[in-house]
Amino acid sequence: MQDLKKRTKQFAVDCWLFCKQVPRSRELDAWVRQLIRSSSSVGANYRASQRVKSTADFINN
Repeated sequence: MQDLKKRTKQFAVDCWLFCKQVPRSRELDAWVRQLIRSSSSVGANYRASQRVKSTADFINN
């Protein structure tokens, strides 16, 4: 499980580094912001799912 935590964090970092290289334009800015938000939420959701104490807590999360 520790491996998945590291991989999701690295995925978010890699996406962020990629987004830094994308040329700035009005059209691409929306895509870049969405990619950064969605790539970082993968790791956040995984870590939240690992902290639950019960099945009900998992469903509520």
